[in-house]
Amino acid sequence: MARFRRNRDPEGRMTLGAHLRELRRRTVISVLAIIVGAVVGAMRYQAIYDQLTHPIRALAASKRGGAIASVNFALVTDPFSVFITVSLFVGLLVSSPVWLYQIWAFIVPGLTKKEKRLSMAFVGAAVPLFILGCYLAYAVLPRAVETLLSFAPDSASNILATSDYLSFVVKLILAFGAAFLLPVFLVGMNAVGVLPSRVMIKGWRVAVFLCFLFTAIMTPTPDPWMMILMALPMVALYFLAVGIAWLIDRRRAKRDASLGWLSVPDDQASAL
Repeated sequence: MARFRRNRDPEGRMTLGAHLRELRRRTVISVLAIIVGAVVGAMRYQAIYDQLTHPIRALAASKRGGAIASVNFALVTDPFSVFITVSLFVGLLVSSPVWLYQIWAFIVPGLTKKEKRLSMAFVGAAVPLFILGCYLAYAVLPRAVETLLSFAPDSASNILATSDYLSFVVKLILAFGAAFLLPVFLVGMNAVGVLPSRVMIKGWRVAVFLCFLFTAIMTPTPDPWMMILMALPMVALYFLAVGIAWLIDRRRAKRDASLGWLSVPDDQASAL
């Protein structure tokens, strides 16, 4: 049976065709995992829909003077499209361990064993980081909806298209989930030699500014404390990624120094 197995380069090098086949295989696995998760979301559709639309019902309870607040299925196809949207959204959340691992596994082959252990220890935090980002966005959702709709006059009704409202909710939650994955991908780029830690350290001011800018855009509330509350974890995660990248660079430098004699020309004497 061993002769039918593909030979793997011990250093992780792959041809372009092998890379494309690997990308296809991991993409198929990720898509199948999302579909399985979407089935779970379809089974719990009603409960999840009620949770996501709860801020609108809470706002409706506070309306006065005959004004109402509700979500509306304007088109005959809207109920089905909303059902698919919610199911796929749940599928992304449920299958996050699978597709996050597939993304990382596509990057990993070129790393040394020590770098794999160090990096995989950090990528193990990717799933809880993603879930944490999604949870924080869900926690701030009622305040965001209340603030955005508060600009309407008290006597006005807020009748929202369900597809538009849920599109806003899904984008908000997934955007924060993806933002909390930033440290994982920074460490990944460092581990493959694309992003040195010194570059990350030099750009810390820009990174902090972008974190606050992102939260200012994604948390549309006039309360600055909410923006700070959402931005500080992202800033802390960025500096955590810088620290881990520095450790990887330090170990890589020590390894390269110990093998420096290999790069000495044939006509020169080495330290050995």
